[in-house]
Amino acid sequence: MNVLIVESRAELGKIWKSHLERLGAQVWLVTSQDDAVSLLRATVFDVLVLDLVLKDGSAMAIADFASYRQPGAKAIFVTNTSFFSDGSIFQHCSNACAFVQSETPPDDLAAMVEHYGRHEPI
Repeated sequence: MNVLIVESRAELGKIWKSHLERLGAQVWLVTSQDDAVSLLRATVFDVLVLDLVLKDGSAMAIADFASYRQPGAKAIFVTNTSFFSDGSIFQHCSNACAFVQSETPPDDLAAMVEHYGRHEPI
């Protein structure tokens, strides 16, 4: 399972990355929209973990690009704000599969990534 984490706070992203790697995932961690788009052009991802409020770029733009470039990739949005707390993120992003608070325990976030990153048998 390939996972892209886009998180402005690199230390938080590193915590998530280590939890996912323990589950056997290949994980890339970047802090900007430009770096995320570059990776989306070069690598196929199963799940994106996107900080909704990035310091450098837009998580919505990353999700939109991913839905065009990699329509099978699921997007999990994380935030420490009340933006989209009404669930409307699912109306705005066709690849959104979860919306959680940044303070979600890393094990719980890893379990969600594992769940949405699983490939169904054919």
